[in-house]
Amino acid sequence: MRQIEIYDTTLRDGAQMRDISFSVNDKLRILEILDNLGVTYVEGGWPGANPKDVDFFTEAKKLKLKNTKLTAFGSTRKANTSINEDPILAALLRAETEVICIVAKSSAWQVDKTMKASLDENLIMLEESISYLKKQNRTVFIDAEHFFDGFQANSDYSKKFIQTAIDAGGDRMILCDTNGGSLPEDVFRITEALVKEFGNKIGFGIHAHNDGELAVANSIRAVRAGAIQVQGTVNGYGERCGNANLISIIPNLQLKYSQDNLVCIPEKNLAKLTSVAKTVAEIANMNINHSQPFVGERAFTHKGGLHASALAKEKTSYEHIDPSIVGNKTRVVVSEQSGVSNIVDWLESNKDKIHDYEAMNQSLLKEAAAEILFKLKDLENEGYSFENASASFELLVKRVLNVVPNYFDLLETNVHVVNGEKTEATVRLRVGDRERHSVSLGNGPTNALDNALRKALRDHYPEVDNFQLKDFKVRILDSHLGTAAITKVQISTGFLPNSCDYHENITEISDGLRNASGARHSNSKKRSLLRVNEHFEDENNAATGHLSDHRWDTIGVSANIVKASWDAVVESTVYGLMTQGVSSRNNPQEKILC
Repeated sequence: MRQIEIYDTTLRDGAQMRDISFSVNDKLRILEILDNLGVTYVEGGWPGANPKDVDFFTEAKKLKLKNTKLTAFGSTRKANTSINEDPILAALLRAETEVICIVAKSSAWQVDKTMKASLDENLIMLEESISYLKKQNRTVFIDAEHFFDGFQANSDYSKKFIQTAIDAGGDRMILCDTNGGSLPEDVFRITEALVKEFGNKIGFGIHAHNDGELAVANSIRAVRAGAIQVQGTVNGYGERCGNANLISIIPNLQLKYSQDNLVCIPEKNLAKLTSVAKTVAEIANMNINHSQPFVGERAFTHKGGLHASALAKEKTSYEHIDPSIVGNKTRVVVSEQSGVSNIVDWLESNKDKIHDYEAMNQSLLKEAAAEILFKLKDLENEGYSFENASASFELLVKRVLNVVPNYFDLLETNVHVVNGEKTEATVRLRVGDRERHSVSLGNGPTNALDNALRKALRDHYPEVDNFQLKDFKVRILDSHLGTAAITKVQISTGFLPNSCDYHENITEISDGLRNASGARHSNSKKRSLLRVNEHFEDENNAATGHLSDHRWDTIGVSANIVKASWDAVVESTVYGLMTQGVSSRNNPQEKILC
């Protein structure tokens, strides 16, 4: 077994990415997440560089980390500054971390052109800084900035840099591809040579940037050449094109080189990678790349009919690993490129959502799948797209199988816009033997229609208050037609946080001792919320204790943007009620479908 040290610099180097700004609490949360993942070192920031990092290191001392050693980052002493009076080193020591990482220029060209210092002075600054920190009983890592570029231009000086660090007592020499332009074969060749020459005196690491889309490859090649530490960030966050992505490096090293028995994090923790990637992205307020290897939603998603057919026979036919190992899962999406196999696979994977599914024999199943596929392709020809509107596809399937509740019959809708600003929507519909007529204002036609529909349904279906529209997207499908173009509207809807804390509802149900007040909090509704949990526990929401993170997407297509919006709103409402197991008031004896 060969232990590879994982050194995470999301909180420092990752925070240099455009659009990312962590608060102190954000950094503390990420530190705990990485500690729970089993990361060896986490670089917390540059103490003294800003008040936020000072506060972070103060607060971080209060945490009881189980697996991670918190690291402070800084640089060697400044030129023409006494080692005992240098403010950078003093701030590093005040952070009171066991491990300190200092950056220094290892490229002769960089020293000459950007530092405006002599080559010898640069080495003296390195030696004095390491020696000073070692006397304070610190473990010292050295980030050798611009190392690979510098080595190829002047290898003698780069080797002097390494020897100076060794003589001063440095604990790790981190070879940095600072500009991100090195090639894997060069990284391997140089690292291997240095490990052979100096590896018995100091451990080597790699710090790669991604400007050539090679940071992951360069990191892996460095390890293959003998490096024992990999520096990188969650999701590859970092300046310019980012840093090496640890979320890809860890499973590649640990799963692909099984003959070498490489261990980056505890094996059981590999299954946390997907949730870590998503959670850190959420904290960073960044959209996760859905196509990100290993952890993205599309990483194990299959669209073509040929793929779905092969997967049904052998899971490894189009998947390089079992997705559950990294906390992900196989998904088969449906589109006009689908075959019957895609539909059958979807039905099999979602049989818990379909009433009387077990009663369907194989012949009936394939017949239903063929009809679903026919309707799917017909609708996609009109402009529909179900890849990112799974709720609308589920409703399509259930309509073919005739198992969608008829919650209401629409009689009429009207939208009136005054001076291009104020919007009024009127909805008239029938629930059972009662006709409802409601009027609402809104910020635009979609919002007004949504408000009017909820107002009309609330007395019959109070569960509509458990969810709300979260996002609204409009796409013009044939822009050459101008204002007469076909419009596609996609709506994302989600449960409200205060309505879907199912732990609270489960407790209330099991106790049987108290009833919440009001129609919206009846025991019937609690059972509905419990069904919501059961329905979506596969989406990793159960782990959080809340369903407020769950969203569903619906779609509407029409030459009339208001009609397209209305169709998407109705689909969203029907799906939200159906998900909670609400029975139709048009047919009270109807079985709950979810």
